[in-house]
Order: sequence, then structure tokens, then C-alpha cells
Amino acid sequence: MGTEQAATSKDRLVTVTLDPNTITSINPDEVHEWRIAIYDLLEDNAFKPARVSAEGPYALHMSIIGNYILLDVRHPETFQPIAAHYLSLTPFRRLIRDYFRIRDAYYEAIRSAQPFQIETVDMARRGMHNEAAELLRTRLTNKIIVDLNTARRLFTLICAVQPYASRIDEATSELPTVLFVCSMNSVRSPIAAALARQAFPGRVIARSVGVNGGKADQFVHEVMEEIGIDMSVHTPHILDELVANHFDLVITLSDDAPDAVEKKGLEAGAIEHWQVDDPSLVEGNRTLVLGAYRELRDGLRKRVKTRLGPLIASGSQNL
Repeated sequence: MGTEQAATSKDRLVTVTLDPNTITSINPDEVHEWRIAIYDLLEDNAFKPARVSAEGPYALHMSIIGNYILLDVRHPETFQPIAAHYLSLTPFRRLIRDYFRIRDAYYEAIRSAQPFQIETVDMARRGMHNEAAELLRTRLTNKIIVDLNTARRLFTLICAVQPYASRIDEATSELPTVLFVCSMNSVRSPIAAALARQAFPGRVIARSVGVNGGKADQFVHEVMEEIGIDMSVHTPHILDELVANHFDLVITLSDDAPDAVEKKGLEAGAIEHWQVDDPSLVEGNRTLVLGAYRELRDGLRKRVKTRLGPLIASGSQNL
């Protein structure tokens, strides 16, 4: 049941990532709030998907689809799917509004109020959090098992991300859709997709997948952080997980990707292959390896802007 406490120390989250297509912000304060909420959740939690045999620990990938938050539970090393649950936001609307109202009152009280006023607001804050946590556990019954403390922290993360989420329905959106495909969805394709979203915020739907499953790459995090892109939100996905079957443009970035795309039978306005080196294969010291990752990043940055820029600027979906 959703109100049962997770049984073992393995039943916990060790990774939380956010879908950059549906949870997006260019405000550093908002992104910082996400990071704090994720840090608090990972620091202490009890979490286990119900009715599955896969043992923990687990990774959680969150995205927003319409009025739902998708809680996508995966293996933390291979990122293979374990369980997924669509959580409706409708029952939480009042509590989410209360969260921000009480949060703002609490910050204002800290700045200017007397101690007894701070205590009053803090009591209201704890009461609201407990109500939300109990509701969340109820909504997750027979789906995901969390304790009260984890539910409180998960609700805080939901509040942090949902006001700023871009509600893009890919089925009805008129935005151009671009898919980048490489071998493992760890380096080349996620970098290209992230660069496309940064160059054309809110003007393109850019996704990335791998032929096979990969792992998050720390060097990718480092070199993308240098240009203001947080890749810690990235979870590797494979081609077979794609729900959408049509893209305006598919760009393959590894030698095994073109055949895999053809076998998948994707409908695409255009399919192109970009020959780019995989920096994860470079051997040498840290400086040399980072240099290879930066070279890939900078090369893809120019190529993405050149290929997509004029077409997106004209508003054309004929890529």
C-alpha cells in the first residue's frame, strides 16, 4: 500500500532528474530552488515502487504532461524503466497555492516579524505540508510506497517545478520537432538536444535517445555547466522508448544510429547523419579529455544554430 513504509535501506532514491522539454526555466533562482528540493529529497528518503520485483536503489525521472506529473522510476545505473505513474495535479491545486502563499509569508516574517509571528506561520507551514504529504501518499497507494517525510519532500519538489513547467503537448503543438540519436544517449545526442533548446527556447521541441541504454556522463555535466546548461536533469533514454513516431527532423550522430532509426520506422520530414567523434573514447589526462568534450560541444553548438536557426526563425516546420 502507498501508506506502508519502505522495507529496506535499498528502498530509496539516489538520483532525481527532470525532463528539460516539459520542466524548463531560464531563471537561475528557479533552477536553484529545484536543486535544493532535489538535494533535500535525496538526502533522506524511503521510496519503493509497488508490485514490482526490481530492487533498489532507484532513479526518478519527472516530466509534466498536461495536468499530470509523470513519475518515471528507473534503475540508477542502466536507466532501464522499472515503473511509471501519472500523478494528477488537480487534487493538489489548493495545496500548491497554499504552499507558495505560506512560503512567502514565512520569508516575510523572518525579515520583519516578531518571533511569535514566525512560529505561527511555521506551524501553518508544517500543517499544510503534512496535509499534502498524506494526500500524496493516498494518491500513490498501490503504486509507489513512500513514508511521510519522503512525501513531504516530494511534494516540495512538485511545487518547485510545476509553476514554471512549459505545458507543451507534442501531439498538437505546431512547434518543429527534432530528434537527435546516438549510441548511448549519454554524450552526443543529449548535448545536441540541450544546445537546440538553449538556442531556441520555447521555439522547438528537441529530444534525444540512444540506440542502446547508457549512463550519465560527468564530463558532459562539466562542459555544459560552463555555458549555463544543467545536464544533471538528463536521463538516458533508448529509441524503443519513444512514444512519438513522427519528427520533422531526425539527426543521427553515431555510426549505429542510421540503421536503428530505419528499423524503428520513424516518420520524419528529413533524416540527416552528422559525423561527429565520441569524446568518451579519448584517452589521456583530464585536461585532454575535457578538451575533446568542449570541442564536441562547440562544434555541435555552431552546427545546431546553422541548421535550425533560419528554419525556426521563419516559423517553418518543413525542416
